[in-house]
Amino acid sequence: MIVPLRTQELQEGAGATVRRLFPTVYHQHHDPFVLLDEFTVTPPAHFPEHPHRGFEAVTYILAGGFRHRDSLGNDVTVYEHSLQRFTAGRGIVHAEYPVEQGAHGLQLWIMLPRALKDILPDYQAVRAEELPTEILRGGQRRILIGQGSPLHLHTPVEYSDIELSAGARYEYAIPQGWQGFVYVLQGTVRIGPERLQRGEGALLSNELLLYCFAPEPARFVLAVGKPWHESIRLLGSAVL
Repeated sequence: MIVPLRTQELQEGAGATVRRLFPTVYHQHHDPFVLLDEFTVTPPAHFPEHPHRGFEAVTYILAGGFRHRDSLGNDVTVYEHSLQRFTAGRGIVHAEYPVEQGAHGLQLWIMLPRALKDILPDYQAVRAEELPTEILRGGQRRILIGQGSPLHLHTPVEYSDIELSAGARYEYAIPQGWQGFVYVLQGTVRIGPERLQRGEGALLSNELLLYCFAPEPARFVLAVGKPWHESIRLLGSAVL
């Protein structure tokens, strides 16, 4: 099943604008995924120091750079096509600041099951050159999480940044029992019977083979994961 979604524009942090695919008034969480935000942050806007608990977050930088500081002592700036992951576990406090040119990216929150919610917090940064790229017929796929990527999670997840030229097709086999989403960053993409444009997405459930077609040059992210089949309760910046 493919369910198209609209984003909801929100103000977060100190002057930051996000486009949230979920959870919104249109749809709640999509196990194991808790939240997806596309953010655009230009100084002096930033995300001041704040706590998190009970999940893992992956930030993917599309343009510019983003500085992360946390209670573990990490102070790292990641740039275009780089990733960072923090495991909040029993609790982490962090702040995020754009570089002078600003930061544009995606932040994805991924559920930790009850048995892992109290693990020690952790942080990892992955540079753009460390991410594997698959050349497609009429495009490319950058593997953010999955085969060949050095980024580690506690949940089985595959996450890709896919670019297609006009008229190109891409087929993706979803592992049985997994579910996920597509989010369009550029152009128009047909996902099965649905036509999605920039800033639109779709939730994927009970699909085994996903058909993607780009009638014009397009870029989108695709994420699928193994659900934990546990309730997801978001309370402020904690997942209970």
